Amino acid sequence: METPSDEKKMITEPLLSTTKEGGFRTLPFIIANEALEKVASYGLMPNMIVYLMGEYGMETTTGSNVLFFWSAATNFMPIVGAFVADSFAGRFRTIGFGSMASLLGLILLWLTAMIPQARPSCNQILNGCEPPKVSQLILLYCSFGLMSIGAGGIRSSSLAFGADQLGKRDNLKSSGSLADLLQLTKTSLFTGFAQVLVASYKNRHLTLSSQNSNRLYYHRKGSTLLVPSEKLRFLNRACTIRNPEQDLNPDGKASDPWSLCTVDQVEELKALLKVIPLWSTGIMMAVNISQNSFPLLQAASMDRHITSNFEIPAGSFSIFMIVSLTVWVPLYNHIILPLASKIRGKPTRLSIKQRMGIGLLLSCVSMAVSAIVETVRREVAIKEGLSDDPQAVSYMSAMWLVPQYCLNGMAEAFTAIAQIEFYYSEFPRSMSSIAATLLLLGMAVANLVASSIMSAVDDVTKRGGKESWLSSNINKGHFDYYCWLLTGLSLLNLMYFLVCSRAYGPCVGEGSRKVWDEEDEMREE
Repeated sequence: METPSDEKKMITEPLLSTTKEGGFRTLPFIIANEALEKVASYGLMPNMIVYLMGEYGMETTTGSNVLFFWSAATNFMPIVGAFVADSFAGRFRTIGFGSMASLLGLILLWLTAMIPQARPSCNQILNGCEPPKVSQLILLYCSFGLMSIGAGGIRSSSLAFGADQLGKRDNLKSSGSLADLLQLTKTSLFTGFAQVLVASYKNRHLTLSSQNSNRLYYHRKGSTLLVPSEKLRFLNRACTIRNPEQDLNPDGKASDPWSLCTVDQVEELKALLKVIPLWSTGIMMAVNISQNSFPLLQAASMDRHITSNFEIPAGSFSIFMIVSLTVWVPLYNHIILPLASKIRGKPTRLSIKQRMGIGLLLSCVSMAVSAIVETVRREVAIKEGLSDDPQAVSYMSAMWLVPQYCLNGMAEAFTAIAQIEFYYSEFPRSMSSIAATLLLLGMAVANLVASSIMSAVDDVTKRGGKESWLSSNINKGHFDYYCWLLTGLSLLNLMYFLVCSRAYGPCVGEGSRKVWDEEDEMREE
């Protein structure tokens, strides 16, 4: 039987408590929000080169560079969004702002298509467009910029916000206060990295000594990591106590965190610096995958019919890469590995670095296949008398493009997933956010590298009035030569990976390695 106090509690307690998690019922909304945002970037990206060339009269290389910069900004902004969310805005506000920015960007892009004055006037008969005005380009670039900002707000916080709805939040502070900002700034990994670098520079005249010396090192209270490692020893100056009375406060804390850091901070920065060479090997693979413009023009100039009444849109061929990635991951984990283990009679599994290497090799093979297919496609188009008509469709089936997309998908399945696993295994738990960030940062850098390579090739090959390899008329250009160039660079990158892999040594689980346990301390495996 209910007492009056129980009835009073039922009346005063709100229907939707603000102190409890949303639970599983919130996840469909979070997932849908992020999925719909990706439509604004991944969904538009393949066909955007056609829009820029057809409606803005851009050359293929110019339009491709615009898309490269847009993609780079989209991949980099989540890093900024994560900092903003963790520093002062909070995840909910960051996601809300990102959603509004993404919507506004799409509206501006829609206006460029709906309002004739928002884009250059083009003569479809003469196949030419007036040069775009500055105001028209500003409107176009603002739409791209707002969508990138939206991606930064949504992608940076959706996963963590979803986890908040399922986990305990009693110990989480509300965002937005100055105290939160100061506390988060103190504990920020990026701030810690900066402190180590500054302290190392300030103490650059300090003589380094071995671990067996009587040198005192500043360590976190309760930490079992008392002495820094011997690798990258120049950073050890940051945690070396020169004068305990001057360097430490009476409570044992550093008097100046920009002159004295903990051993943990030093080792975290070492862990990051140590993986940078292997991280950089994935950039070239991302460069190959980011080549969206010319493969779309290839597909548009080939026979895309599956049946007499159905043909695949030119911008949809990238779906084969996504399908191959999606199919290969469970196929590898649930069929190939168990079958190999059964045949060998013992557990069989490729190591992290082996998978990374296989992915880089597949990426190299993919570009070689692209070069061969383009050579054949160009010869067929010329034989059919289509060299002066880049919009004409040859009789060669576009299904010849499928193998290169599938190889790219498998390459990403091997290397990208292995890299994520590599970061999470090599970093302490406190650096898990850095592990997720490195992949996005690599994709952003890859887009800038791809833009630089394309611009350099176009500038060099069109000198002397020659037709550029990357001509807007792909029947006159030599996109196959460009693919061979990327194949050569990918091969050099594979050799660079082998050198970095050997220099890095064994990963966690590959012999005797110091690894980070659940308490963020190092132990001998």
